[in-house]
Amino acid sequence: MRCRACRSDRGEIVLDLGEQPPWDRMPLRDAPLPDPVAPLRMWLCGRCGLAQLADDVPVAEELHGVEPLAFAAQSDRSVARLADARLVRPGGRVAEFGSPHGESWLARLTGRGMTALDPADPGAGPADLVVDVYGLLHEPDQRTALRRRAALLAPGGTLALQLLSLGTVLREGQWYDLRHGHHAYWSLPALDAALRGHGIGLHRAWWYPLSGGTLLVTARAGAEPEAGARRLLSAEDGLGVRTAAGLHRLQADADGTGALHAWLVAERAAGRTVAAYGAASRAVPLVCRAGIRSDLLAAVGDAAPAKQGRRMPGTDVPVVAPAELARLQPDRVVLFMPELADEVRAELPGIEAAGGRWVVLDPAPRLLGRVAEERPAGRSPGAHGGLRLPS
Repeated sequence: MRCRACRSDRGEIVLDLGEQPPWDRMPLRDAPLPDPVAPLRMWLCGRCGLAQLADDVPVAEELHGVEPLAFAAQSDRSVARLADARLVRPGGRVAEFGSPHGESWLARLTGRGMTALDPADPGAGPADLVVDVYGLLHEPDQRTALRRRAALLAPGGTLALQLLSLGTVLREGQWYDLRHGHHAYWSLPALDAALRGHGIGLHRAWWYPLSGGTLLVTARAGAEPEAGARRLLSAEDGLGVRTAAGLHRLQADADGTGALHAWLVAERAAGRTVAAYGAASRAVPLVCRAGIRSDLLAAVGDAAPAKQGRRMPGTDVPVVAPAELARLQPDRVVLFMPELADEVRAELPGIEAAGGRWVVLDPAPRLLGRVAEERPAGRSPGAHGGLRLPS
């Protein structure tokens, strides 16, 4: 294959999840198995260091989800940070490249006096601020995507990107973030080098705890990384984000899903019913690779009406409304999206009132009970990636 950014054909597969069902095709509950599958592999470019999806598989439109409060709060923080940096100002022009993940930032930005431009309109004119909110990873052609964003900038304009960096994926062992339709997994060092190839340089970078480590970065013409950005660049390079040897650690993490299966088997043997919450795309490879079926996992709760009445791709585990999940009175509820912990515990107090417990796999099954002291000091389930598999 050729790199989606630099077009080099020099590279290698660093993560192979085998044949996986497309996460975007969530079948109706009574649809017969098996589901269609396709290869799911990560390829690392040996020239520019971009980790990317090796195989293109047609994807359908993602089922509409309900934006978690944690994601909305992060959007508020990011916009406020840009405003503090004087990048959001009345009269400024902004163009947004969005994605199916999270709501648009445009209402927040126009609410601060900015004028929204449509990046698809060739006559829209240059923008003082170009915002990309998880949009870049959905672009099959990364070189063209970066060129479009850079070309839309007015003189002195700034590109702001919010992304889950490859450094987070590697550091937290989040191999399940690889999925069909997500084409590029940028590390901060590789992104900086690629942006400079399009005439802009990384300037600032801020780290947030959402999803294990979300980055908000800015870039503009002639910029050099400030101190905070330099620290993050160095930290990610130290992880080996641009080396095959470093990224091969993700394969070892992915190969550990048998421990999750074993834990579920032990829970069943102990007479406990286990369910889960969050029918998110990242949960699909986790469930499928571990070979989990409804005899081990009774259901997955999700607040999105579009997902209810369906089942997880590749398995017979049903997706149910939160109220139906509570009626099951499960003994354990595994959080597939740990950042939802505070939100769903508040919305579903009946789980714990009936004696059930919430579970985060981080790195071993950890129960979240009614007593705050049960959480390790200094850590909140909403502040990290979670879902590291039990060892």
